[in-house]
Amino acid sequence: MSTKKTSIYDCHVKHGGKVVEFAGWYLPVEFSGLINEHNSVRNNVGIFDVSHMGEVTVKGDRAGEYVRNLVANDTNKLYDGKVLYTPMCYEHGGIVDDLLVYRVNEKEYLLVINAANIDKDFDWMKKQNKFGVELKNVSPDYFQLAVQGPNAKATVEKCFNIDLSDVKFFHFKNATLNGVNCIVSRTGYTGENGFEIYGPWNEGGKLWDALVAAGAVPCGLGCRDTLRLEAALMLYGNDITAETTPLEAGIDIFVKLESGNFIGRDALLKQKTEGLKRKLVGFTLEEKGIPRHDYLVVDSNDNTVGVVTSGTLSPTLGIPIGLAYINTDKLNDGSKLFVKIRTRNLPLKQMKTPFVKKY
Repeated sequence: MSTKKTSIYDCHVKHGGKVVEFAGWYLPVEFSGLINEHNSVRNNVGIFDVSHMGEVTVKGDRAGEYVRNLVANDTNKLYDGKVLYTPMCYEHGGIVDDLLVYRVNEKEYLLVINAANIDKDFDWMKKQNKFGVELKNVSPDYFQLAVQGPNAKATVEKCFNIDLSDVKFFHFKNATLNGVNCIVSRTGYTGENGFEIYGPWNEGGKLWDALVAAGAVPCGLGCRDTLRLEAALMLYGNDITAETTPLEAGIDIFVKLESGNFIGRDALLKQKTEGLKRKLVGFTLEEKGIPRHDYLVVDSNDNTVGVVTSGTLSPTLGIPIGLAYINTDKLNDGSKLFVKIRTRNLPLKQMKTPFVKKY
């Protein structure tokens, strides 16, 4: 399968973006440099092209029932204009994906899924359709921009002469931006205040250019990862997979076991009753080094007791940070633990997440 380009690709090239292949797409990894872009989002405003993400519409009289059965969070609490973050699980409790659920009205929902999972997720959704709803993969129809940072709201409002005061966190509204009909959602993947904008595929470049002209700093995949890790937000394929459950990943706050039946509920109830054998925890290193995905966590006898799922040198904190699944017996007995980096075992110190909490 050939690598695809978003409708904003030419804008990336124009602004000097270093383009790489990611999840089947050509996307910028950085523009002015990871640290500058990271700090721009933390202190001002940055813009990301996330048009590679997937969108699926659910329509029909039983759309609400379908979505409630599909995901682990309580979609019964949704109302028109509200957004919900949730895991979607297999019967055994492993995670199919994590996603955003938008309620357009009682008979229509928009599901936003991860780029690398679009085909897999859509096949799974179709197999679960015992409610007679209409499912459509509309990913090719939408661009998606993420405008993130403490000045995101002011930048979007000034750029498009719009008032966003009525859009609360995890809410959305329809709006016309420079003549383009869009969904404006107060959501993001950086731990900062910000907005995600969805609109017709071919119109994305026009809005990107307008926002950059208004002061939004172009940002790439590199700082998107450091920002999300500082906020301890999950990355599918690293921190959560089909082999991990939401309880193990520590996102059980988004799993509502008592609010109704959903796929995977029985398995998660069983795991909760029996107790977790491993848990995803945040950590730093007590010596100089950078933890990476798949590095092993070992005890003082060099026995493997866990594995790093994500890690980096935090641009905000100036220290190494990471997430790792670690056996709960080792977490509970006070054992000294280490991350194995090549020939060295570097002492691990558990840290509370999120590592950086700004919003």
